[in-house]
Amino acid sequence: MALARRSSNLLKPLSTASSSSFLHRRPFSTDDSTTITIETSVPFTGHNCEPPSRSIDTTPKELMTFFTDMALMRRMEIAADSLYKSKLIRGFCHLYDGQEAVSIGMEAAITKKDCIITAYRDHCIFLGRGGTLLESFAELMGRQGGCSRGKGGSMHFYKKDACFFGGHGIVGAQVPLGCGLAFAQKYRKEDHVTFTIIITMVWVQLNGELQRVLLITSVGIYVPGLKVDGMDAFAVKQACKFAKEHALKNGPIILEMDTYRYHGHSMSDPGSTYRTRDEISGVRQERDPIERIRKLILAHDIANEKELKDIEKLARKEVDEAIAKAKESPMPDETELFTNVYRKGYGVESFGADRKELRATLP
Repeated sequence: MALARRSSNLLKPLSTASSSSFLHRRPFSTDDSTTITIETSVPFTGHNCEPPSRSIDTTPKELMTFFTDMALMRRMEIAADSLYKSKLIRGFCHLYDGQEAVSIGMEAAITKKDCIITAYRDHCIFLGRGGTLLESFAELMGRQGGCSRGKGGSMHFYKKDACFFGGHGIVGAQVPLGCGLAFAQKYRKEDHVTFTIIITMVWVQLNGELQRVLLITSVGIYVPGLKVDGMDAFAVKQACKFAKEHALKNGPIILEMDTYRYHGHSMSDPGSTYRTRDEISGVRQERDPIERIRKLILAHDIANEKELKDIEKLARKEVDEAIAKAKESPMPDETELFTNVYRKGYGVESFGADRKELRATLP
């Protein structure tokens, strides 16, 4: 994979506007009144549509929120890696580190009434939808306190109250479900959209999966689309805002997020057989989404290096505490094996004083 070097001057401020000077005010994490105009890392590439502007407004509060949330996501995934190697997480596990800007930027552009449905790399998407670290680690370790009661594991996170309709272990399974979610929104005449992530209404293709999906070739001739730097949270935010407006007015659009995953495809993939360690290191130095936000914060004197390091230390502490609590959560009861499989009144259920007897009722 060829690496495109980014010029450091892309991180310089374009302009600021404020009712009072913000350079002497602390803490800036709550400053939502100062407007900072920045430029996306690279231009958008449009297909059958006019790309949005590269200039985007933000605030010190949003910059600090982006940094804090991405630092927490990164630490969660690194911890998940360790838990898997310690055999506290079993089965499949697909990590998201390096791709945090996609979740963060998308959430900044939409609301919790907009639906998201994705494939198996879903931990950070769940966290971005408002899920907790405790629910995440409990689910990863198969505990009752998990977001899917410990029955889904890494690939099946779910949060219906925030319109997150899950990760899906079956490749491509989310696509028809995403179409159904979008059709329901259209049928009910709602001003909301559905983001269907991976093969991809709004369709989002994560190019960091190191694969090209034939769907892009077959429908891309007709469906409008944007190529987006998926390592730039503000580029993602601008693209998703544009995509939502387009979808509500004109119909489906494809977003190709040019992003990069640091871990291998899954825990069985070392991630270094089809790329060199120098390549991975080069991406970390040139394009890392967290480092880009860090540089913007420092360039605008919103926080200093020590304050940002403290945020990262706090993220480590929160993750460690969540893991400890998740370990205390019990495993699901054996009877849970038969719940949520068939429609109520059908399927297999356990009964009796000790819940050891089984009864099957099929349509």
